[in-house]
Amino acid sequence: MDEITLRDYLKVLFRQKWVVITSIVTVTVVTALGIWIKTPTYEATVTMQVSAQKGVEAPYYMPLINMQNMQVALSQSELVKSNPVLERALKAIGLKPLDFEKKFASEPRKKLISWQVASINKKIEEMSAKIEDPKLAEQQKQNILFRMALKELEDNIKVEPVRDTNLFTISYRDFDPGVAAAIANIISRSYVIFDLEQQLAEMQVKYGDKNLAVIQLSDSISRMEQNLNGQLLPNIEAIGPASVKIVNQALPPMKPTGLPNTVMLALAIFMSVFLGVMLAFGFDYLDQSFKTPQEVEATLGMPFLGAIPIKPKANDYEHISDQLCFELKDRKLKSLMISAAYPKEGATMAIMSLAKSVSAKCRPKVLVVDANLRKPAMHTAFKIANKAGLVDVLEGSVSFDEAVHKVTENLSVLTSGRINMNPGTLLESQKMAVLLEHAKEKYDIVFVDCVNLREAKDAVVLCRHVDSVVFMVKEGHTRRQTAKEAVELLAKAKPVFLGAILGSRTYVIPKAIYERL
Repeated sequence: MDEITLRDYLKVLFRQKWVVITSIVTVTVVTALGIWIKTPTYEATVTMQVSAQKGVEAPYYMPLINMQNMQVALSQSELVKSNPVLERALKAIGLKPLDFEKKFASEPRKKLISWQVASINKKIEEMSAKIEDPKLAEQQKQNILFRMALKELEDNIKVEPVRDTNLFTISYRDFDPGVAAAIANIISRSYVIFDLEQQLAEMQVKYGDKNLAVIQLSDSISRMEQNLNGQLLPNIEAIGPASVKIVNQALPPMKPTGLPNTVMLALAIFMSVFLGVMLAFGFDYLDQSFKTPQEVEATLGMPFLGAIPIKPKANDYEHISDQLCFELKDRKLKSLMISAAYPKEGATMAIMSLAKSVSAKCRPKVLVVDANLRKPAMHTAFKIANKAGLVDVLEGSVSFDEAVHKVTENLSVLTSGRINMNPGTLLESQKMAVLLEHAKEKYDIVFVDCVNLREAKDAVVLCRHVDSVVFMVKEGHTRRQTAKEAVELLAKAKPVFLGAILGSRTYVIPKAIYERL
């Protein structure tokens, strides 16, 4: 197996360059649009401590003392998002306008927000319209808005334990940094009030309402409720007597959440390049057509004679014609058929060009026979009349010599002629074998063109009458498995395979890069 080189990898990338370019452009543009449209958000954070120390040693709290710190923080952090805590916080915050984001959003985002708000208001109005009593309808509307605000509040809260400590953080995300800090502080204090209320309920049951500790605890709850405004408190008031303490209050964040836009764009470009490369190799692997001479040799099991570019020049056929002249002379073969698996593989053009090159360079007497009786094209390629040809000779209406057209001193063409009966019947006849033997006696090399194997199996019949076969494949078009099956079909006639030609060859790596590798 040949060693894979840097050139092989570059060929894949250049061959699939539009996949790579499309990936880079698409991902970069989508990311840039996302950055432009997305409204920046700010996240303010409060740090809480779970002390597990209560005003009363109730059995409910005893397990807290013996639990691991992380488990305590986890259990307490789940309580932050409970309805009692969030409802109290929301009542203190008040309902924000549904289009609050518009003050901070870009113009395209503002239009989307307006559409979303209009849609929500329409649904709320439709639900409220079903209630006949105006007061109940308005109350229903307020309830819906409150539940929506509660859901938004919960979605923007993030509670995380601090590893290996009895601390946890409460973070709130908002479009306004000041609002984010205020709401984070309100939620943390609402949670402290909730904790104090748990202590108060247990102490009232145990000691009654007149107990000094109960009165002090009630006063602490009242003071904390008065401070549900988001403003910073003195540390001693923030700490309080609850089993959860506010260690650090939230301050307005200086920067929006997430990575800077330039970093996001740079990462998007990097990931788009990576994605493009992976897709390029993926598409190239899935492409089962011939792409390299090595694939032609490995798949078809025959020598590679040469490649013909997409836009060939006269000298592009010289290397192949030299090999054909040598092989035919060395093996004492005189007739040659070029066959293909698909239509438009370039076999007809290859026969014409090779015949011209062989007759001009090696100077033997060359005859081209157009045995493609289904779609004859040799008369068009050589720009000669097709009044009498192969069919007429086989039917006996004209002689072989009368049907042959002399193009140059060493090159002649036998066109297909006018087809009046089944081509398969004509090609299978003994007369066809006799005609080709006669042609070999009069000419040094006889090139035979035939229809591709996809449209008909005439090539299999002709294999029995010619000395050798060359198989033609087209880069990026001929599927490897199909070509292999076609060669196996031809091999049943046991012809001599001289080799294969790769048509429409592309050289994807720029010359300046290729020469330096």
